[in-house]
Amino acid sequence: MANVKVYSTPTCPYCRQAKDYLKEKGVDFTDLNVATDIEARNEMVKKSGQMGVPVIEFDGNIVIGFNRAKLDQLISSATQE
Repeated sequence: MANVKVYSTPTCPYCRQAKDYLKEKGVDFTDLNVATDIEARNEMVKKSGQMGVPVIEFDGNIVIGFNRAKLDQLISSATQE
């Protein structure tokens, strides 16, 4: 399956929705808490240019926010490989 990272914070409701959605779809991911992990925060900003969360890296594709349509597209592409 895909290599997925979710850059998030514990208090972000959209982060929780995105992670719940990925779990529901059976997508394994690494959850990186950018509130406490400075290295992950810097990595997120470098890759996305964003300070807001969630930022999801799905096989090298960056998704800003909880974008269900984009996630569905990436999940579909990953399962066809």
